[in-house]
Amino acid sequence: MTTLKFNVAHQVPGRVRMKIPGAKGNPEMLQQIAQTFAAIPGIERITVNPTTGSLVIRYDADQHDEFHGQFHRHVGHASGYRPPTTQIDDLAEKIAEEAEFLARNSESARAIVDFFKKLDREVRTATNNNVDLTVVVAVGLIAVTVLEVGATAATPVWVTLTLFALNHVIAMHAIQADEGAATAPVIIKAQKATR
Repeated sequence: MTTLKFNVAHQVPGRVRMKIPGAKGNPEMLQQIAQTFAAIPGIERITVNPTTGSLVIRYDADQHDEFHGQFHRHVGHASGYRPPTTQIDDLAEKIAEEAEFLARNSESARAIVDFFKKLDREVRTATNNNVDLTVVVAVGLIAVTVLEVGATAATPVWVTLTLFALNHVIAMHAIQADEGAATAPVIIKAQKATR
């Protein structure tokens, strides 16, 4: 199996444009690549341009996380592809950067950061990468909330946390599309005739 060499030329939620140098001038190869991507859930349309060797994927922006999880599995980890970040991703990144900054400047902070990283690795290993520390913390907060406030509280915090944990598990393990599932239409731009 050959590795697909591509560059993400531009991406915004709902749209990814890729340049595939090896497919420039090769409409059959671009169509084959497009058909492979067309099976990813959430894709609405794929347009290929053999003249430029580009492929534009339009997907449902409401399925941003699910799409990029599946897309990343299709293109592989070796490609260096990273999906566009969301506000939650940015916040999580800032928290991680702050924790690392504190850890560089404090032995106590370093010990705490290392402890939680190790704990997260152990949870993932123990659950065969089905659960991570984020889910464990959410479930723990649900349990504390139910015990302290009660399941019938006016503000059901435990419901919110349950949905958060469930959403996180689903994002970690996006369901693979069935082989017989509907695929997105592939549109091939016609090459202009030269005189």
